[in-house]
Amino acid sequence: MRILHTSDWHIGKRIAGKERLDEQRAVLDEIADICEEEKIELVLVAGDVFDTYLPSAEAEDLFYHAVKKIAGQERCVLIISGNHDDAVRLTAAAVIAEEQGIYIYGEPGHVPAVFSERKVCASEASDRHIVFKSNNEEVFVNVLPYPNETRLKEDGRNGETYFDTLKRWIDEGESRNSRALPSIFLSHLFVAGGRVSEGEREIDLGGARAVPLGLLPKNDYIALGHLHRKQHFKNTVYYSGSILQYAFDEANTEKSVVLFDIGTDGVKNIRERPLQEGKKLVRVVASNVPDAIALLQKYPESYIELTIYLNEPLIPSQVQELKKANDGLVAILPIVRGDEKQAETAVSRKNKSSSELFKEYYASLYGELPSDQLCELFLSLTEDADEAETP
Repeated sequence: MRILHTSDWHIGKRIAGKERLDEQRAVLDEIADICEEEKIELVLVAGDVFDTYLPSAEAEDLFYHAVKKIAGQERCVLIISGNHDDAVRLTAAAVIAEEQGIYIYGEPGHVPAVFSERKVCASEASDRHIVFKSNNEEVFVNVLPYPNETRLKEDGRNGETYFDTLKRWIDEGESRNSRALPSIFLSHLFVAGGRVSEGEREIDLGGARAVPLGLLPKNDYIALGHLHRKQHFKNTVYYSGSILQYAFDEANTEKSVVLFDIGTDGVKNIRERPLQEGKKLVRVVASNVPDAIALLQKYPESYIELTIYLNEPLIPSQVQELKKANDGLVAILPIVRGDEKQAETAVSRKNKSSSELFKEYYASLYGELPSDQLCELFLSLTEDADEAETP
């Protein structure tokens, strides 16, 4: 069976207030075209379909049209919820979607209905797994949507750590593969050692949630979402990465989806297929306003972060000149000469995670670092605040 792995669509995500729905529509259309060209039979979407718990009507409309086009007439699509998704909201249309070959796991306890009318179809399913069939070949998928705090607390047992609960869930899913079918593990997790982008929210609770590789099951392929940079561990543990550049430290990085074939002889032909659609993010540095304008005009179809060194602060008319030079200019970082040390401190802090900033602030107040338990509490509160965001 030929499979495409993608994740972190973040439909509805903006950059400096600028809408990116047209770009997201274009790149999802591109993925649909890739599915046709490559004769993909199953698409795996490893979480963070939307950017917020309450996506706009336009974002939801885009999602439904895009995923239906990706499924086409013959293939299946398997989607799990990520930390940005409202699991209940995401699975609200599951009953209708399943008739179209689109299976969504998010709300705990949901068992998809099995339909056999399509060329590629689900042959069995539970709340922990699903099996897909194509030309008498079957593939088992152990499904674990993002394990959020609420779910951990509700299902955790006395004395269980985060890792104990996670391992129990993974093992329960694996136990359903009684026929030893070719297998995939699909989840939305942060693997220890993964590279994080600037635009991602704090996701490791000070290290408490950094899942060690050894905790992952021994599947033929492990399809993960959460990290926006494409990367992989060992041979078959893959993050496909986000479909667009969502942070400026991703400038000059290529976005892609992962393709592979899986059968009784294991996984073969793992390869990346680059994505071409969407505006690129560019960082430029200039020493004065005229030079900055000239640089901005070189990137007419990009979003730009400009760092500009000056002898005195920018005045409003200069800011307008810069914005007029390129309407894709979304960030101006002016550095007045003589204030480089202050600027270096600001940049240094900008690149730090929430946990690092909290530790730095706590130490400035009390002269010592906070405990791991306090860090975990602080970061769990920031996650709750993120989950409560509205567009």
